[in-house]
Amino acid sequence: MNVNSRITELKRKHVTISHAVELAQKSPSSDYLQVAEMKRKKLRLKEEITRLTG
Repeated sequence: MNVNSRITELKRKHVTISHAVELAQKSPSSDYLQVAEMKRKKLRLKEEITRLTG
């Protein structure tokens, strides 16, 4: 897998997790620990995207 396709895949995952976080935060029965874990994953993806594009 080349760098550009890796970045594209990471961005796709980042958007997917971002939508999941938004939906979970709107739900009154959402598990805050699960939301926090999704946010950590989202941040790790963003950091890797930045590292690869920097």
